Amino acid sequence: MQKPEYIQNLLRTIPDSPGVYQYYDDTGMIIYVGKAKSLKKRVASYFNKDQYENGKTRVLVRKIADIKYIVVNTEIDALLLENNLIKKYQPRYNVMLKDDKTYPWICIKNERFPRVFPTRNVVRDGSLYFGPYASVRVMHMVLDLIRQLFNLRNCNYQLTEENIKAGKFKVCLEYHIGNCAAPCVAKETEAEYNQTIAAIKDIVKGNASSVAKYLKDILQEQVAKMQYEKAALTKEKLDLLEKFQSKSTVVNPTITDVDVYSIITDERSGYVNFLKIMNGSIIQSHTIELKKKLEETPEELLTLAIIELRERFESNAKEVLVPFELDLQLPGSEFFVPQRGDKKQLLELSVRNVEYFRRDKLKQESLVDPERHTKRILEQMKKDLHLTEEPRHIECFDNSNFQGAYPVAAMTVFKDTKPSKKDYRHFNIKTVEGPDDFASMEEIIYRRYKRVLEENAPLPQLIVIDGGKGQLSSALESLEKLGLRGKVGIIGIAKKLEEIYFPGDSIPMYLDKRSETLKIIQQIRDEAHRFGITHHRKRRDKGTLKTELTEIKGISDTTANKLLSHFKSVKRVKEATEEELAAVIGKAKAKTVADFYKKEVPPAV
Repeated sequence: MQKPEYIQNLLRTIPDSPGVYQYYDDTGMIIYVGKAKSLKKRVASYFNKDQYENGKTRVLVRKIADIKYIVVNTEIDALLLENNLIKKYQPRYNVMLKDDKTYPWICIKNERFPRVFPTRNVVRDGSLYFGPYASVRVMHMVLDLIRQLFNLRNCNYQLTEENIKAGKFKVCLEYHIGNCAAPCVAKETEAEYNQTIAAIKDIVKGNASSVAKYLKDILQEQVAKMQYEKAALTKEKLDLLEKFQSKSTVVNPTITDVDVYSIITDERSGYVNFLKIMNGSIIQSHTIELKKKLEETPEELLTLAIIELRERFESNAKEVLVPFELDLQLPGSEFFVPQRGDKKQLLELSVRNVEYFRRDKLKQESLVDPERHTKRILEQMKKDLHLTEEPRHIECFDNSNFQGAYPVAAMTVFKDTKPSKKDYRHFNIKTVEGPDDFASMEEIIYRRYKRVLEENAPLPQLIVIDGGKGQLSSALESLEKLGLRGKVGIIGIAKKLEEIYFPGDSIPMYLDKRSETLKIIQQIRDEAHRFGITHHRKRRDKGTLKTELTEIKGISDTTANKLLSHFKSVKRVKEATEEELAAVIGKAKAKTVADFYKKEVPPAV
C-alpha cells in the first residue's frame, strides 16, 4: 500500500518498545487505540499488504491521518492504559464494551461506625464497595445474612467522638428490638464495632470460614462463662452461617481465590463470563458483551475483557482459569487451562453462563426487532456458506422409499428463516425403478426447476440437498441441463456428521454445532424428512389398500377406507359377517365383499 510521506516518516521514528498507539483522522478525532509489545512492528503491520486485504482494516487505514503513541514500561501497563483510553474516548473502530446496566453494590461507608447498605452509585469517597452483583436477589440474601448475624446501625447520624460525649443522641427502636448495639450512646465501642465490620468484609469477600471461626471462639467463651442464653443466640448465628455456606459451595472447598473466564463469539460480538471463587463458593458472576469492530480474535477479546473485569472487580486472584492459552502476563497471577477435575467443571459452568447470556440476548432481540434478528442470521448464513446473496428463499429436497417401493420425494421451503408451509411440495418418482437415490434426486430437481422456469417463478437463493457428494452431484447435473448451474447456491448436508458439501469440492465443511447457520439447515432438512415420510407412508398405505380391498370389483377407494376406518384391519374385514359389513357400507356392497372372501376359502376335503 502506498503510504503518505508524513505517515512513512512517522513509521520510521516509532520506537521498538511496549506501549499504546492512537490513530487520528483528518479532523483530529481518535478513531482507534491499540496496545503492543513492540510499537514499531505493530503499527507498521497495519500498512502492509496482507493486513490491508482485511475489509474493515482497509477502511480504518484509509482514514488514518496521524499517529501518536505512549511508551510504557511493561505489557501489562500497555493493557491497562489501552483499556482506560478506550473507555474514555470510545474510538469508532475499537471493540465496544456493551454493558449498559447499572448493577448493585454493597457499600461499607467510609465513616465512624460504618453503615452497610446496597447502592447503585459508586462514589469515590474512600468507602468500600463489593460487587457488582448481577442478581439483586443474591445481594439481598447476603445483606439479610449480615443483618441476622450482626448488630449494625442504619441511622445517618454523625457519630463523632465529640457528639457522642456531648450526649446529642438517644437510643431508638432499633436498639430496643435488638438490631443495634447503640454506639450512639457509647453502649458499643468503636473497636467492637470495627471487629464486626471486619467480619462483614470477610463474608462479602466469600471468606465465611474465618467468620465461622470467630463465632466459634465467642461461643466457647460464652459457654466457659456460663452465659448460656448468649451462647444459644451465637449458636443460632453459627448454624445460619453454615447453612449459607452449604448453599453457596459449588466445588471443592479447597479452591480459593480463583478467577474463571470463558468466551464465545459470533459474527458481531464476543461474550465473556467472569466467575470469582472463594473457598469453593461462587461469590461473583458477571457477563459482558464486546462489540467487534475489526474482526478481532477470541484471544484479543478475552484479553481485553480480563483487564476490564479485573479492574472493575478489583480482583488480584493468583490463579486465573481460561479456556485457551493467552499471550498475557499479569503480575502475581498465573494462567491455567484446566483439562480435568473440579477446575475444568468450573470452566464448563462459566461457559454455560455465557451461553445462556447470549441466548437470552438474542431472544430479546428477536422479540423487540425480529427483522433485524432475521437480517443478522441471513448475513451470517451468506458468509458461512459463501453465497453471493442472503438466502431469504431456501428450498430443501429429501427422498423416501421402502425397499425400493413407493419412491417419493419432498420439498420444504423456508422464507426469511421461517417455514413457508404453503410452498411445500410432494413428488412421486416416475422414471426411476428400484432404490436409486441419486437418479431420484436428479429427476425431482429437474422437474422442480423446469417448472419454475416455465412459470417464470422466482428461484431460491439456496438449494439444500439431503445427502452427501452423490446426491449433490446428481442435483447439479439437472441444474446443468437447465442452465442454472452457478446461478443458484446449492449445498448437500450428510446426516451422519452433518458435513456440508459444496459443488466441485470433495472435502466437506464442518460448521460449529452451535452455529445458527447449521441450525437453520438442520431444521429445513428435518422438515423435508418429516414431510417426505408422511407422504411416503400415505402412499404405501394406499398401495396396500389396492392389493387387498380395492381388488374387489365394485369396491372403490372410498368404500375401502370406510371399512378400514371401522374395522381397523383387512383381517377383521374378512372375519366380519355380512350384516356387520352392511351396517358400514350398505347391503349391496356388503354382499360383494362377503362373496369375494367366501371364494378365497378353500373347499373342505
